[in-house]
Amino acid sequence: MIRSMVRENHLSAKDFIYPLFIEEGENIRTEISSMPGVYRYSIDQLDAELKELVELGIPSVMLFGIPKHKDELGSESWNDNGIVQTAIQYIKSNYPALYVIADVCFCEYTDHGHCGIIEDNDVHNDKTLANLEKQSISMAKAGADMLAPSGMMDGMIASMRDALDLNEFENLPIMS
Repeated sequence: MIRSMVRENHLSAKDFIYPLFIEEGENIRTEISSMPGVYRYSIDQLDAELKELVELGIPSVMLFGIPKHKDELGSESWNDNGIVQTAIQYIKSNYPALYVIADVCFCEYTDHGHCGIIEDNDVHNDKTLANLEKQSISMAKAGADMLAPSGMMDGMIASMRDALDLNEFENLPIMS
């Protein structure tokens, strides 16, 4: 037991999760200025990146969506034909060995940039939880292998778990 606790750390490509920022549109490959070497991609531009990941032995990707349409609720996040849902389906169809993790949050989907519903100049936690449930179910239906919420709402994991379980996704893991 003690040897395993104090042994050297070893990292390999199989230990990494590669972030992919998927933007709705076509022919998009735009560097993110605050993250040199990291790009936003439209789905039609993903193949070269995904092929390289597979060749490097990186087994997992985490998808962050950037939709064209944003509103005060972030409703595109639970659109079954939304940008991340479509990307999940594309990746699972063309790169089935990749493990696909979907970010569950609203900041890129809302017109105000916050991670939830705004009421009286504040994020309304409980109303946001209901939308997190919708987003979680939509990502699960699209085929995500794991969900990774990043919105930091109180009770979000329990709320997501309950919604997933009630919709027959009881084995879908949540990375908190």
